[in-house]
Amino acid sequence: MAGVNADDRDDVDDAVMTVNEAAGNAVEHAYDPPGDGTVSVSVRTGPGRCAGAATGYSAEMDASLTFVGTATTVLRLGRHTLLTDPNFLRRGQRADLGYGLSSRRLTEPSTTIADLPRLDAVLLSHLHGDHFDGVARRELDHALPVLTTPAAAQQLGRWGFGAATGLRTWESHVLGDDAERVRVTAVPGQHGPALLHRALPSVMGSIVDLERRGHRSLRIYITGDTLNVPALREVRARFPDVDVMIAHLGGTRVAGVLVTMDAVQGADLVDVIRPGSVVPVHFDDYGVFRSPLTHFTDEMRRRGTSDQVRYVARGETVSLPARPVPDRTSLDPALRPA
Repeated sequence: MAGVNADDRDDVDDAVMTVNEAAGNAVEHAYDPPGDGTVSVSVRTGPGRCAGAATGYSAEMDASLTFVGTATTVLRLGRHTLLTDPNFLRRGQRADLGYGLSSRRLTEPSTTIADLPRLDAVLLSHLHGDHFDGVARRELDHALPVLTTPAAAQQLGRWGFGAATGLRTWESHVLGDDAERVRVTAVPGQHGPALLHRALPSVMGSIVDLERRGHRSLRIYITGDTLNVPALREVRARFPDVDVMIAHLGGTRVAGVLVTMDAVQGADLVDVIRPGSVVPVHFDDYGVFRSPLTHFTDEMRRRGTSDQVRYVARGETVSLPARPVPDRTSLDPALRPA
């Protein structure tokens, strides 16, 4: 097979087996189709349960993103802290991708679970070993809320994560209270082309809204591991004015079949969503990632939209553009001075 590195040959060999077994396993990993309406589930959470030392974070940052590696980020949104797609395998260790397929990690995570700040919830796009690995399964507090797909929530429950909650497409889950809340809404994702994606774990993208006193302060769109399929146009229709898009790239290929966005698809989706900025993640970390970050950089430059990209190095923390809450006097004329 042309273009295959020796270190990744076992990835490709296992991938061939994956495709051969796909038809027989399609029911087990069936895709959850989009729902017809929005259901809101409001849950008030207590303090975060994963205590550790925050790194690279300034108290002056009202909202920030720390890139750990792969699709793992720490999102600090006001008084809430979310961990996305926890992948803490070390360089050289292999992530289990299902059906006997695995891939070797090429990078180091920038931190460990023990050194994470206190967490309020985990946001998991899908259950693959490069998004929720054995380290996360062992070391994360099993009482932490995990927001994910229904299929992943069932499996996590069997592993002892009793607060795992499955969200169907367009369903929302709220953390916090009226003063400040983080609203997570599941949006469509498709982890592969037609038919093949049904043999892979169901995946969700997420809209994460930081709301204060009824006003949206920040909107983030996390794509999850998806291709740029027509269903994603509805994300733009339902959720305009995305401030930050976190794009899962990498151009992952299974036996030559694309199952995550490459540079062109990623740039195309930026054109669809039209975010204030885009933060690329999920690139260059594993042998099955075939589209390096440089390809996305070149594609955005070719289109004249490179100024939209915000590159965050592994271990780096950047501020996010949270808008201030309107002053109460501007909301209630009765409170304005005479």
